[in-house]
Amino acid sequence: MELIEWLQENWGVSPNIQRKIIYSVIVVLITAILQSIILKTIHVKVKDIKDKYYWGNAIKYSMFIMAFIIIFGIWINEFRSVATFLGLLTAGLAVALKDPIVNLFAWVFILIRKPFTVGDRIQIGDHAGDIIDIRIFQLTLNEIGNWVEADQSTGRIIHIPNGKVFTETQANYTQGFSHLWNEIPVLITFESNWERAKKILNQIINQHASQYTKSAEKQLMEASKKYMIFYKTLSPTIYTTVKDSGVLLTIRYICESRKRRFTLHIIWEDILREFEKHDDISFAYPTQRIYFEKDVSPIIKNEGIKK
Repeated sequence: MELIEWLQENWGVSPNIQRKIIYSVIVVLITAILQSIILKTIHVKVKDIKDKYYWGNAIKYSMFIMAFIIIFGIWINEFRSVATFLGLLTAGLAVALKDPIVNLFAWVFILIRKPFTVGDRIQIGDHAGDIIDIRIFQLTLNEIGNWVEADQSTGRIIHIPNGKVFTETQANYTQGFSHLWNEIPVLITFESNWERAKKILNQIINQHASQYTKSAEKQLMEASKKYMIFYKTLSPTIYTTVKDSGVLLTIRYICESRKRRFTLHIIWEDILREFEKHDDISFAYPTQRIYFEKDVSPIIKNEGIKK
């Protein structure tokens, strides 16, 4: 009662409005307390990190919607009396808050259309990373790439407005068909036994890529139900090309999106070990050879030579 009297004396607020203000504050406090209690219970009971995240977001949004509906019901009569004012206010806010409104609608689009979800690895515009949070106005990425080679984390957290889904191209590494085609170029000299080198590379890649090929075939069957994705074969292949510095053998294989750098690491180590055993196989690399002639300036030729 003291609060109602103070509001009436200092702000000239009618008793009806005073009651509505107090009821609204009570609703906010009760929903905040309930949300805190439920979230603490979830953090104790739910062990899986992803389940904990989804439950936490569901509780937050549910409490917000519930509080909004109750408060709207409390103030609905007042809203009717100022309908014209609210119409003008809404028009002004639509112009002033264009970007937040676009972000809000983009959030609804993300929830319904699901171009990506939490846990997916995506690239949107110039930024790539794993989605660790999607909120009403922005999504959050654990960044990969940038100054770090391959697809490993930089440690930076990138916040991107949701509205970017309407204006920027998005690439999803994991949705649908969650494997990537990767290529490893191996350049050897013209003097090398390229046929033997190709045979060695075939043995190495078949040893490492067969496990990914089998899992990719199963996921391709599932992805083809939703997207028009099809490949005649998922088996690893080695293509032969001639370059200025030697013979280029390009290994093409399929791997999981988050294991691209790991597969590069183990395959290259095996290549180095196996090529070391054969004297007739040498890597080619750009180099310079200088010819000196009497009373003539040095002649420099760029070429690829064996090690």
